[in-house]
Amino acid sequence: MNRLIVEGFPEDICETEEAICRSRLLKAVRELCEQTGIEDIDLRVSTGTGRKQLHEQEQPGTGDAGDVSIEDRAAQYRAGEPLWKSDHLVVPDVVREELRTAMEVIRLEPLIFDGWGLREIEPFPRSILNFHGPPGTGKTLAAHAVASEIGKRILVASYARIESKFHGEGPKNVDALFFAAERDEAVLFIDEADSLLSRRLANVTQGSEQAINSMRSQLLICLEKHKGLVIFATNLVENYDPAFETRMRHVRFTLPDAKARARIWTNHLPTKLPLDGDVNVAELAVASDGLCGRDIKNSVIDAALRAARHSRCAVRQSDLLGAVERVLLSRTKSGLGASGIPSLAVPAFGERSQECDMVRPL
Repeated sequence: MNRLIVEGFPEDICETEEAICRSRLLKAVRELCEQTGIEDIDLRVSTGTGRKQLHEQEQPGTGDAGDVSIEDRAAQYRAGEPLWKSDHLVVPDVVREELRTAMEVIRLEPLIFDGWGLREIEPFPRSILNFHGPPGTGKTLAAHAVASEIGKRILVASYARIESKFHGEGPKNVDALFFAAERDEAVLFIDEADSLLSRRLANVTQGSEQAINSMRSQLLICLEKHKGLVIFATNLVENYDPAFETRMRHVRFTLPDAKARARIWTNHLPTKLPLDGDVNVAELAVASDGLCGRDIKNSVIDAALRAARHSRCAVRQSDLLGAVERVLLSRTKSGLGASGIPSLAVPAFGERSQECDMVRPL
């Protein structure tokens, strides 16, 4: 067996930077094995003072004796086909251009990093997007649209699917999640990312706090090694750890303006929905100032339910305006909005969907 041992990281090196260094070294050795045909190598990286050691068992497909293999652990994560395409998405032009640029980076990587030599300054180019903004503004839908545009499936996960009540399981779940994304050749989309990417805890005194920090450090390692597209989404980007923040391309989603709201209303009034002749999209766009796409979707559903409950054969303009008014009134009573206009979106009907932020009914 060929053996490579690296020891002696200075104690003043932070654990995050040490983890990144170990990750890059592991990747370089793997590439060496691929180029030279070496199949058996024992790589150990340590400070020699009790910090984490990186052995070959951390690579995909192996594990500690008696531990669940990464393949078995990754079985809980499965990619699926994107639910929506880019024509379902209603966002400002600046956001759409940011999404196009991110997709072009993937397509043009061989040209600009190999042909134009940028790999000399960035050996491991990453495609990491961070969608942030108020709830209901299209972040989840945009992730599906991006996956659809580049012809990939999408693997959707959230912090709740990664964390574990068992000590030490969180980092393994993170590793398995990225393994599953590469296995399925899928876009990895992580919602509720602020819970996972927030600042690491200082002065750790409890095992649970140490577990959280370990999980976040493992995420940094996985991001360094991962070759595919990763998309995060959050409503609380200000909580991010700077170590994550500087490694991402940030795309800010905002509440729609009147023009965008008109398009959203049109998208959310399917052809099969019976509408009275007095329904006016332009009036609805003005009346729904301050609402997000999810609010508009929920308003349509609310109006349709009330019309059906009263045995009417069509949805009236008054039904839709009444639904909008109820959303705005609920914000005023809860204190979430100023002068009846909300600053954050909270659904007026049902629970928050984990599947879409803005969607045109099919």
